[in-house]
Amino acid sequence: MKLIVISGVSGSGKSTGLNLLEDLGYYCIDNLPVGLLPAFSEQMQAAVPNTVEHIAVGIDARNLHKELHRFPYILDQIKNKGISCDVLFLDADDDILLKRFSETRRKHPLTANKVPLLEAIKIERELLEPISSRADLYIDTSRSNVHQLRELIRERLNGNEFASLSLLFESFGFKHGVPADADFVFDARCLPNPHWEPRLRQKTGLDDEVVTFLETHQDVDKMYRDIKNFLDHWIPKFEADNRSYMTIAIGCTGGQHRSVFLAQKLGEHYKTQRDNVLMRHRDLP
Repeated sequence: MKLIVISGVSGSGKSTGLNLLEDLGYYCIDNLPVGLLPAFSEQMQAAVPNTVEHIAVGIDARNLHKELHRFPYILDQIKNKGISCDVLFLDADDDILLKRFSETRRKHPLTANKVPLLEAIKIERELLEPISSRADLYIDTSRSNVHQLRELIRERLNGNEFASLSLLFESFGFKHGVPADADFVFDARCLPNPHWEPRLRQKTGLDDEVVTFLETHQDVDKMYRDIKNFLDHWIPKFEADNRSYMTIAIGCTGGQHRSVFLAQKLGEHYKTQRDNVLMRHRDLP
């Protein structure tokens, strides 16, 4: 049996994630009290294979606060019984959350008693810290629409029956912000920039002309090899520690040329060696 716990701040996309997993055949329960999680897990495990083997449970700040603080202990309890459990935590920037609540006219669950929305978001993050600190996969949804988020969750959680480390190579532009969900961040801004070549300015690191331009520079090849050698050494260490997900983010100024080229090339290299390798170019149109 595989259990996925989905949590996150209100407005970050928890319902989207849970609905997607239900579409993928998971048995889903939303807002299960944390204290019931061990008994529920044991009951579902005892029913396998007579019921579905993939379970998803949504847990949010509507839980009893003292139960949320016990989440790390409860999670260890579940894992000690031999139940495979991954925690997915979703988050977004405060200004994005404010905009989403404004657009949807939804009420934040903690805005009772005249608590301002921004303060409610801060309180909610503090309440959910025991869950976010134990997240196997942390996803920042600030720059993802509903369709992109569904696809990203599907790719990361539904591949290869969770048997191996899921690697995501993500390009981004520093001027748009560093991905909050990155495990490793590499900076490619020191490399030759195709942006200053008029014929390449409107193209991307996926286009042959930009690839050819970058491949002619020794520093680009040196950075690629240095990053690859670093990952070749450290990825097995994380796997040995039972890590399930890893995001490697590579940034340049705008996230259009250099970072895209390196993230794509690294992803294609590791795809020849491993399962569950994904590439995402955050700031391409």
